Amino acid sequence: MVTFKEFFSFKNNRFFWLNLVAMIVIVIAVALGTLQWLDSYTRHGEAVVVPNVKGMNLRLAENELDKQSLKSIVIDSSYVKGIPPGAILEQNPAGGSKVKEGRTVYLTINADSAPQVAVPDIMDNSSLRQAEAKLRALGFKVTDPEYISGEKDWVYSIKYRGRTLQAGEKVPHEAVLTLCVGNGNDTIPEDSTMTEEVSGTTGDDTPVVDESWF
Repeated sequence: MVTFKEFFSFKNNRFFWLNLVAMIVIVIAVALGTLQWLDSYTRHGEAVVVPNVKGMNLRLAENELDKQSLKSIVIDSSYVKGIPPGAILEQNPAGGSKVKEGRTVYLTINADSAPQVAVPDIMDNSSLRQAEAKLRALGFKVTDPEYISGEKDWVYSIKYRGRTLQAGEKVPHEAVLTLCVGNGNDTIPEDSTMTEEVSGTTGDDTPVVDESWF
């Protein structure tokens, strides 16, 4: 029977103790290696400040982000009048934010031209109020109406830059449109076949007598 003292004797159980020490060293080495790898992978304690690239053109913005070891992707475009095409409208994360190196910054740029929007079918089937509401909801601007002969406040046509549009035709977003609306004065054309003979009279107002009755 092995005594307690003999069990812990290095001389009698040197292989056991060598294996035990080796296992402890391996466990410590693995733990330290794992912690170092996690620290390197997550870049613990390291951060960069995202530059504010709003208003810059796309190439310049990409260069500024690259200097901070950041990536960039254009995810959307919009149109803002007065801003150069390709300029950065929005960025996420915002400028001044602290992020890890290698983070992707998502960009929205200004489109080259205003988007085209189809004109709704409101000609000859909508009132002035209905037509204006539909057009403004689509982003169009509406001038004072152009009144023509017809049913009061009834929309007969739409004009853009003096040209009459058809339903479904596409024009630039925020285009200024003019509605041609009836003024309430219906014009009835005269019958060209009517003669001057009315109620048995001639042009000189002399009664015409039919002598066949006598």
